[in-house]
Amino acid sequence: MFITVSGQKGGVAKTCTSIHLASVWADRGHAVCVVDADRNRSALAYGIRGDLPFAIVPVEAAAKATRSAEVVITDGQASSDEEELRHLAVGSDLVLLPTAPKARAVELTVELAQLLQQVGVPHAVLLVKVDPRQQRTAAEARQALASLGLTVLAAEIPLLAAFDKAETQGLPVYAACDDRGRSDPRRMAGWSAYQSVAQEIECLISKPLSAVSRINEPLPISA
Repeated sequence: MFITVSGQKGGVAKTCTSIHLASVWADRGHAVCVVDADRNRSALAYGIRGDLPFAIVPVEAAAKATRSAEVVITDGQASSDEEELRHLAVGSDLVLLPTAPKARAVELTVELAQLLQQVGVPHAVLLVKVDPRQQRTAAEARQALASLGLTVLAAEIPLLAAFDKAETQGLPVYAACDDRGRSDPRRMAGWSAYQSVAQEIECLISKPLSAVSRINEPLPISA
């Protein structure tokens, strides 16, 4: 299974999403590899701080590193360049677009989805950084995206300080601790959310994880 996580700008939890989806599938016993295609090498920086249960490699080393992986997740470059996007996305079973529930973020996601539609790549939107106190904003963003024909995952990622702690420590969010070594009380809400996202992706792709070959036909989930 080949997943690309992409966005037009930084700060949309692209790397966080890549790392946590990889963590979910690795936790389920699958061989996982994360390919860092971002010029900032954010995924590599995340991984070097801690001890994650999967490999993270730069895009230049992807050909060899991904040979034995059941799941390959590419942490893509934040860009709206059509040619660059095509190179990253073509061959993916799904391009996942993390999107904060803000007007400008929604607009950029729609633009990116239109590019993906032009190159014929299946894609879906994931709402991230959803403030539990602002559910109306998230609902309006979801409705706006769906009204334009975009597939929006039912699961959404809450806005949690636990994710920042996890990144600092180079760990999945379920292992996040505060400065005194105490577990973050809301860490499992973030972990459960990404477990739900992984399940939805598997249902969308409808492909067993034991199959490592790519899907060649477009899937009916594009905008």
